[in-house]
Amino acid sequence: MSVDPAFLGRREVASSDDMERLGFLIGEQLEAGDLLILTGPLGAGKTTFTRGLAEGLGVRGPVQSPTFVIARTHPSLVGRAPLVHVDAYRLGSGAELDDLDLDLARSVVVVEWGRGMAEDLADAWWDIELERPVGDDGGEIDPAELDADAPRYFTMTRIEA
Repeated sequence: MSVDPAFLGRREVASSDDMERLGFLIGEQLEAGDLLILTGPLGAGKTTFTRGLAEGLGVRGPVQSPTFVIARTHPSLVGRAPLVHVDAYRLGSGAELDDLDLDLARSVVVVEWGRGMAEDLADAWWDIELERPVGDDGGEIDPAELDADAPRYFTMTRIEA
């Protein structure tokens, strides 16, 4: 296990800067072969977390959501594992994800929207759930406020198949 157990469990993250910092601290600890499956609604902080993680890994940026290209590889600038950043939102199944032929053994792989699709990629992974506030009536938040700097909740669990 490459991540300090202190990062496991649920925590409140006060701002996007704090989410990025959390990603940085976890990214510093990751090793080739680590798979992270990120789950959460639009605006929850998945890409912000991954941006910090990339900085902690020391990979070339910029890190942006790979929604339209599906996957981006960010090579290391410091001799560590590259980051493969995947957005599974537009994929229809785990088979389509498998077809990307990701280099899991020699990379750190982050799959946004991966729950229910990416679990067959490895025997063990980090499951990360990000939650954001909902609208005042308990429904969806106004799209104009998706990037608002409101607290988020971050839950990290180690899963072994």
